[in-house]
Amino acid sequence: MLEGVRSAIVGVDEQLELLLVGMLARGHVLVEDVPGTGKTTAVRAFGVVTGFDTGRVQCTPDLLPTEVTGVNIFDQKSGEFSFRPGPMFHTLLLVDEVNRATPRTQSALLEAMAERQVTVDGTSHDLDPAFTVIATQNPIEQAGTFPLPEAQLDRFLLRLSFGYPDLAAHRTILRGRRGHEPLEELERSVDGPGELPKLWDEIDQVHVEEDIETYMLALIEGLRDHADVAVGPSVRAALVFERAARALAATQGRNHVLPDDVKRLAQPALAHRLVLREDAGIHGREPNAIVDEALSALDVPVRPRR
Repeated sequence: MLEGVRSAIVGVDEQLELLLVGMLARGHVLVEDVPGTGKTTAVRAFGVVTGFDTGRVQCTPDLLPTEVTGVNIFDQKSGEFSFRPGPMFHTLLLVDEVNRATPRTQSALLEAMAERQVTVDGTSHDLDPAFTVIATQNPIEQAGTFPLPEAQLDRFLLRLSFGYPDLAAHRTILRGRRGHEPLEELERSVDGPGELPKLWDEIDQVHVEEDIETYMLALIEGLRDHADVAVGPSVRAALVFERAARALAATQGRNHVLPDDVKRLAQPALAHRLVLREDAGIHGREPNAIVDEALSALDVPVRPRR
């Protein structure tokens, strides 16, 4: 799957792998980056290779919740209301500039992310079990934005950034876009959402040794007790952190989680869940650096040779 996406998106191999991990771990991903770094193209590429029904919502301050969830329409002929689904009923949904939506619209998105259902006029409608949100936000431009509340940030399994490509990757991008569109050459490699239950079963079979489990929990406890942290990772964070580690191991062809999996996922899975103390923010402390400190304070478990 990744090979196809990487042929269209160059220079962000690690980020693409984390996007795949988020999808396989039944989670949602927040991509925090400046415009023009390939976020939308990456989602479209995943939609093509997976065969997922893909939709897109461009968030603006005047976006109404029903424009995302759907709305009941009155049929004059039948004299009854019928539900017209919104973009949220796609399997893979790109929510662009999510922090431009008002809190009311963000709350509608929160229900869908948390429960994979939407409620319109008191009636609940189920979403696809594989429903996945990949949301973006611009960390630089803050005018006309509504910061995501902690409850919504906690619903994102991973937060990552694409960043700018290096010189070699930039050159490849320029030459690869001359005269053709790489997305048009992609082919499906997964049989749509119907194949996901099998992949989920494989991920559930990935083994986590007790010492690795202890390593993960010690990291979370260390973040909760950190002097610069007011609110640490939740219980949900621990659950999805382990699930992401299983998914990462599975994507690399392993049936067990390694300490390196925990280290690699620590920042993307935990940093955005930290609420720092006020004085920590004043002194320029960053969540990523705090996660690194908590990791460095732990003894890495060493697996015995067999």
